Amino acid sequence: MILCVKNNNRIAFLPFKKSTCQIFFIMILFDGQNILKQNNMKTKVNKEADMMIGKICGTGSSIPVKIMDNDDLSNMVDTNDAWIRERTGVEKRHIAESESTVSMAVEAGRQALAQTGIRPEELDMIVVSTMSPDAVLPCTACEVQKAIGAEGAVCFDLQAACTGFIFAYNTAQAYIQSNMCRTVLLIGSERLSRLVDWTDRGTCILFGDGAGAAVLQAAEGRAYLPVSHSDGKKGEALTCDRYIHMDGRAVFQFAVTRVPEVIREVLTKNELLMDDVDYFVLHQANRRIVEAVAKRLRQPIEKFPMNLQEYGNTSSASIPILLDEMNRSGKLKKGQKLVVAGFGAGLSWGASIVEW
Repeated sequence: MILCVKNNNRIAFLPFKKSTCQIFFIMILFDGQNILKQNNMKTKVNKEADMMIGKICGTGSSIPVKIMDNDDLSNMVDTNDAWIRERTGVEKRHIAESESTVSMAVEAGRQALAQTGIRPEELDMIVVSTMSPDAVLPCTACEVQKAIGAEGAVCFDLQAACTGFIFAYNTAQAYIQSNMCRTVLLIGSERLSRLVDWTDRGTCILFGDGAGAAVLQAAEGRAYLPVSHSDGKKGEALTCDRYIHMDGRAVFQFAVTRVPEVIREVLTKNELLMDDVDYFVLHQANRRIVEAVAKRLRQPIEKFPMNLQEYGNTSSASIPILLDEMNRSGKLKKGQKLVVAGFGAGLSWGASIVEW
């Protein structure tokens, strides 16, 4: 006897002996396959809905006491306040004297932890983004671990200059989403004043010192996909051996071209629209760059918070310092979506979606 079986629009002719039990078994087999497929689809959807991601639950920052304004700089190099403001938007910057990269990182980290109520010993990981460590070894993250007593945390530094905090954030997300960590302390800490040639007016007017931190803790939520890029062929536009050297025009053109592109790319990748974004939190390099990005994206400048007028360019610390200010001032509300974007030496650039 031949049994005709239709499954997934395919017809199969199966020889078998006439038996009620055999027919019943075949019916169960094909029904079971359909049920299994349905359950697998449901499981996939549920995994996406219930995925563990890293949510920012606390922020902190540390700013050196000493302030150097544009008038102070005019006594050191051939420049003046109006010239600096017009070209950069920077009005002052903070310069570390007694503070170090480690001490600022420690203070910012402690503030972030205090806001969450999480104890240092509960941390699984500490990642510090810095291009200006106090020493090559031990790494800054291990020095932070020692200072705050986070004995159970694995620690390492990440060096990607002004894009560093974005890459560190993506790294933390990857560890949390893979269930390797639940609680991560991220810090961007820079003492760039040690790397500035104070006779070069093209660079000394831009940079300042400081640190910012954020605590990420595992929670259910949507996992947004980041976008990251690097182009080592153009790395000579921004270098640092003993001092920072920069081709200002090349870096400006790079930033105003690549940043709008990567923001559009990350939104498309996550099926979001410009109108879905509450704030665009960019690396605080130059007011003209931020304004140019807003114009190219056809977004109101009010959606681009800035604090570079107070701190200058603090490299990998700029985004977490700005996030901390926004958080503590009450600007950030639960459920708001931010695009955070960094760009700088490498050349490297990237953007991520942060849901508050």
